[in-house]
Amino acid sequence: MADIRMWWDSGMGSHAEFVFVGGYTGDKGGAAEGIVRLRRDPASGLLTRLGVAARTPSPSFLTQHPTLPVLYAVNELDSDGTISAFTVAADGELTPLSIQPTGGSDPAHLSVTSDGRFLLVANYSSGSVAVHPLDAEGAPGERTDLLGLEGSGPDVERQRGSHAHMVVEDRAGILISDLGADRVWRCRLDPVSGRLTMLAPAVEAKPGTGPRHLRIAPDGTLLLVGELAANLSWYRPAADGSLELAGEVPAGEGAGPAFPSEIVCARDGRFIYVANRGPNTVSTFAWDGDGAVKVAETPTGGDWPRHMILVGDHLYVTNQLSHSVTTFRIDAETGTPLPVGEPMAEASPTCLLRWTSMPIR
Repeated sequence: MADIRMWWDSGMGSHAEFVFVGGYTGDKGGAAEGIVRLRRDPASGLLTRLGVAARTPSPSFLTQHPTLPVLYAVNELDSDGTISAFTVAADGELTPLSIQPTGGSDPAHLSVTSDGRFLLVANYSSGSVAVHPLDAEGAPGERTDLLGLEGSGPDVERQRGSHAHMVVEDRAGILISDLGADRVWRCRLDPVSGRLTMLAPAVEAKPGTGPRHLRIAPDGTLLLVGELAANLSWYRPAADGSLELAGEVPAGEGAGPAFPSEIVCARDGRFIYVANRGPNTVSTFAWDGDGAVKVAETPTGGDWPRHMILVGDHLYVTNQLSHSVTTFRIDAETGTPLPVGEPMAEASPTCLLRWTSMPIR
C-alpha cells in the first residue's frame, strides 16, 4: 500500500480520475444506496456514473487520507453515529477497512490531520468531536478522545445547544465550527495521547450567525459561512491572538431565506464561491484580500445545493432534494460558473470527493 501514491494535480489525463458521491440513505429519509463512483473527464469536466462503490448507511460526508489510498465516510445516524474506512484500488473500487463508533449522534463532517495520524469527527446533534488514531494502513482505531462542546445561541429551534458542524486542522491547532454556540473553537491535539485541549475560541461570531463551514483563504484570512444569518464573513488576527470580524456580506439574494451550506476558494484566491439552499444558487465573490464583492449569483439547476467542490476550472454542486449533480465551467476572467450540459441524476447527494489514482511504481 505504501507504494501507491496519490496524485493530486488535475490535468493528468492518462490516469484515472474519479469523483465519489456521498448521500443520505433510507435511514435519513434519502434515496441513496451508499457511496457512488463517478468518472471525471479532465478536459470536458463531464461526469459518468460507474455505479455504487460501497453500500453503507448515510455516508453524508467523505474525506481522504493525505498519503494512503484510504477513503473515510461518516455514517450520519441519529443515535449511534459511526465512521467507515475503505481502501481505494487504482480503478476506484472500494474495500471495507474499518468501522468505528463516534460516540455521538449525527456525525456530519470528518477530516484527517496533515501527518495522517488522526481522524477528527464532528458529531452535529450531540455537539462533540471524536478523535480516532489511524494505524499504518490508515484504519481508524478506538477513540482516544470525545470532546463535548457547550454553548447556545438566540435561535430557540436551532441553537439550544452546541452543534459541531466542521472540524479541521490549521497551523495553530484544530478548528471546530459550532452552529449552536456561534463559535469557532480552537483546540490543541496532543500527538502522543490523541486528546484535545480546549483553547480560547478562535472566533466569537455575532449571535445567531450559526457557523457552518469555513475555509482559510490563500492570504490566511478565515472565511466563514453562517447558516442562520445567511452570510459570508471573514476574520483576521487581533492583538490578543484571537480572530476578529473584518467584514461580512449576504451569502445570497434570491427569493426567500437562504441557508448557505458550503464555501470554496479558487486556488489563486481571486474568487470565493458559496452554495445557497433556499434560493438554490451559487454566489461568486471577488476577493482582493480586503473584502468580498459579489459578481454573480448563479442558479444550480436543482434543489437544495448541499455541497460543492472546485476541480481545476470546473465546479461541481450536489442538489440534495432534486437528486442531481450540476457541472459548471468557471470563466477564467470573471470567475462566474457557466453550466456544462444538464445536471446528472444522482440520488440524495450530500458530498463530493475528487480522487485521482496513479499506477503502482
